[in-house]
Amino acid sequence: MATIKRNAHVTWHGNIAQGSGSLTTGSGALKDLNLSWTARSEGVAGKTNPEELLAAAHAECYAMSASGALTRAGHTPDELTVEAVCSLDPKEGGGFKISTMELHLSGRVPGLDQAEFARIAAEAEKGCPVSNALRQGVEIHLKAELVG
Repeated sequence: MATIKRNAHVTWHGNIAQGSGSLTTGSGALKDLNLSWTARSEGVAGKTNPEELLAAAHAECYAMSASGALTRAGHTPDELTVEAVCSLDPKEGGGFKISTMELHLSGRVPGLDQAEFARIAAEAEKGCPVSNALRQGVEIHLKAELVG
């Protein structure tokens, strides 16, 4: 299978404190989402932030990974629900870091007991590409171009 690439585009205007921006994904599924520092630090309704988007990506990826692991084990789920919580904490010396990601999986899976569900859920987390990117790091390539 060839490498799959997906993209997103952000435009930002102004400084970090009073500035704002918008986000659109390449697929168009997310379009002109409003961004600001206050949305990130205070959780302003109607605006998103990187931690919320990272939590969304992780929840989606893990749901797919869990569904696949359960199905491969012969237990097709009726329904899975994943909540992901991404924590942003101050760093010593200044700045911030994403410190933890909590995943909560609940599901209706006929013929499966709690112990086996927990075992398969843990296996699925180890196979989740977003979990692995967060756990092991991702190679980052930066191109910086000054215009105008």
